[in-house]
Amino acid sequence: MTTLALEGVRVLDMTHVQSGPSATQLLAWLGADVVKVEAPGGDVTRGQLRDVPGADSLYFTMLNCNKRSITLNTKSERGREIFTALLRGADVLVENFAPGAVDRMGFAWERIREINPRIVYASIKGFGEGPYTGFKAYEVVAQAMGGSMATTGFEDGPPMATGAQIGDSGTGIHAVAGILAALFQRERTGRGQRVNVAMQHAVLNLCRVKLRDQQRLARGPLAEYPNEDFGDEVPRSGNASGGGQPGWAVRCAPGGPNDYVYVIVQPVGWAPLAGLIGRPELADDPEWATPQARLPKLAKMFQLIEEWTATLPKWRVLEGLNRHNIPCGPILSTREIIEDASLAANDMIVEVEHPERGTFTTVGNPLKLSDSPTTITTPPLLGQHNQEIYIGELGLGDEELRLLKSGGVI
Repeated sequence: MTTLALEGVRVLDMTHVQSGPSATQLLAWLGADVVKVEAPGGDVTRGQLRDVPGADSLYFTMLNCNKRSITLNTKSERGREIFTALLRGADVLVENFAPGAVDRMGFAWERIREINPRIVYASIKGFGEGPYTGFKAYEVVAQAMGGSMATTGFEDGPPMATGAQIGDSGTGIHAVAGILAALFQRERTGRGQRVNVAMQHAVLNLCRVKLRDQQRLARGPLAEYPNEDFGDEVPRSGNASGGGQPGWAVRCAPGGPNDYVYVIVQPVGWAPLAGLIGRPELADDPEWATPQARLPKLAKMFQLIEEWTATLPKWRVLEGLNRHNIPCGPILSTREIIEDASLAANDMIVEVEHPERGTFTTVGNPLKLSDSPTTITTPPLLGQHNQEIYIGELGLGDEELRLLKSGGVI
């Protein structure tokens, strides 16, 4: 019988929207018993961007698989008593309310630690302590303040957001790392601890190479960037790789919005690439033969490559490039990704049955553990596990459960 990595770990999930639920869903995929504690009205995303009338939205379902749901009004006296009982049996508490919200419920860290000294209490906030603490944090606000937007886009254009949810889900992954570290340390100390992760800080961690380049600017222009002019800040550089090997997205036939291939030109790849594009003489031309010679004219180099790629579909381009071990990848649209057989075979595109909306497609667990395989299960309906947890696990009676519901406590 398979034992999952986090089997036996109980997580109280007081999160909503994306950053928190993305973290707790990963914990659930790793085997934790994640109990989503929702206000009687439910997580706001159950109804946001709803595409099927009367059913939980994809926004909610794709972030809350493998969990159980209970409802609880923690602003009521009885609700706080029940929450206290839940805390006593929990290993982890995760929340992403506005700063101070859980404290105002009567559950400051000191009180939580008094109730359960072994609990790991993780909070996701927009910002750390300081002038930004009270700012409202959203995905793109975190991108803006963490260094991503200033360095994304083209040189002559405005700052750009990335479609990757590095502010929300990126922070959720950071939170999981902190929670797992705290659980591991608890094995030695017997004590729980506080885990704090800020969205701005997580985005900044993902943008560290741009801070590397900010410091390099003090010693002159960044040769691997295609930009002609450099000021005192790292510029936006379009699709340039910004790393040791230059890369760019080149257009392919028939010229649709995602008919592109990303190509990286390594030193060893230049000669075969020159042959592929019909310019074999460039392999030995001193003006082109070395990385140092090519760096000042990256735009021209990728223009020459694109003159070849623009005549072929991207899959034909990929065949040619891969034959010569030239690093490359197609720009895959969301439609292509959702229809990709290899992603389905790797359990990264998964079909899940839902009792209200039927089958929906979601993203699978990217963490592949040989002894802890993930099975994606349907997200819970609102309060679906009230009876199971309140009666079956906390020992409340049927009549009390009915009174709790009629009184608005659950």
